[in-house]
Amino acid sequence: MVVSTSTDADVDGLFHALADVTRRDIVRRSHRGELSVSRLAQLYPMSFAAVQKHVAVLERAGLVVKERHGREQLVRSDPDAVARAHRALDDLATTWQDRIDRMTDLLADTESPDATSPRTASSRTARPEGQER
Repeated sequence: MVVSTSTDADVDGLFHALADVTRRDIVRRSHRGELSVSRLAQLYPMSFAAVQKHVAVLERAGLVVKERHGREQLVRSDPDAVARAHRALDDLATTWQDRIDRMTDLLADTESPDATSPRTASSRTARPEGQER
């Protein structure tokens, strides 16, 4: 098995393709089995050409493979593409979780009083009884 690292352009293309509800549905349907573009076109309230364009976007993103069998163009999903999308989301989740953890640590450091902060020094100043600020 070849392991490839996705570039930002690959990930952008992947999520652009998945951003459309019709394309996500085509991926789901083709994941269950091969379908011809003609059959897919019958399933949606749009023209054959519009469905072909959706399939082309999915194909460029690597989410589906289109093969000609005689007069038919059959579409099937690429399970590795779903794994690539999952890895990309995991990478993003890790990046953002690391950022949140660093911000949490920074906030915790600023909330803990130390002897050098002006607020701490003034709060330690003794006041004669009965005097207020």
